[in-house]
Amino acid sequence: MGLYELKNDAVAIAVDSHGAELKSLKKLSTGTEYMWCADAKYWARTSPVLFPFVGGLRNNEYRAKGKTYSMTKHGFARDMDFELLSQSEKELWFVLKSSEETLKTYPYEFVLKLGYRIEDCKVEVLWQVENPGDEELFFSIGGHPAFNCPIEEGAERRECFVEFGGCEEIASSRIGESGLVTGCMDVFALTDGKLALTENLFDHDALVVEKNQTDTVALCRRDGSRYLTVTMEAPLFGVWSPVGKDVPFVCIEPWHGRCDREGFEGTLKEREWGNRIAPGHVWKASYVIEV
Repeated sequence: MGLYELKNDAVAIAVDSHGAELKSLKKLSTGTEYMWCADAKYWARTSPVLFPFVGGLRNNEYRAKGKTYSMTKHGFARDMDFELLSQSEKELWFVLKSSEETLKTYPYEFVLKLGYRIEDCKVEVLWQVENPGDEELFFSIGGHPAFNCPIEEGAERRECFVEFGGCEEIASSRIGESGLVTGCMDVFALTDGKLALTENLFDHDALVVEKNQTDTVALCRRDGSRYLTVTMEAPLFGVWSPVGKDVPFVCIEPWHGRCDREGFEGTLKEREWGNRIAPGHVWKASYVIEV
């Protein structure tokens, strides 16, 4: 396990090989740290990768290849040690491969590669999933980066905003007490594309924003100006902070997959927003954090 760093004239990042997790993103001109510190009092992670599942499963189980398997929320990759694959002046790459251990709970061979590329004030997070097996591979993958909010000293989170690029309103699929998506929708009217980060915004867990409603989500200071923007290719995303706590961070989570819907009884390949890879093929996606 080790911490690996990249730096250019604008930003510096640090990535832990455990979970290939982005732990730090600093702007050098100001010394500002944008990533949450993983204080266990609130949430002991900073930016875990969600693989091979995003979100929770009904009864913590799923069905594949005629069998039923148990799986924890968000899968196992975030809790495993990745190997450093390569490091250059602008890029870091890590790899995690299927093993006897992973095959016990996820019966598919895979190669998961996570990359980080810096350019100016941007960090691009890159995913590659390879199928080295002889059968189709079914999976979900997502990001869960937590960003400091507020970013200004003396401000409070409830004074800040999240901005959804190009939207007049945003629709969120509600998560129930089971931790699964219900049939209810919450529709939020926006002011200049912005939604206030009120104390009760996350009472129903994360906002689950499906169907490509926007590809740009930003965090804004109390004066409404952006200080961090996430741009994504993902068809859906989450916005989250722990409920019932005055927590100084907000997660913007690009997803290619999500939790089960209440009552779902299908197989792994029937899960909504899932992905599949033919034998010998590679699946790629990415998102960008700009400060």
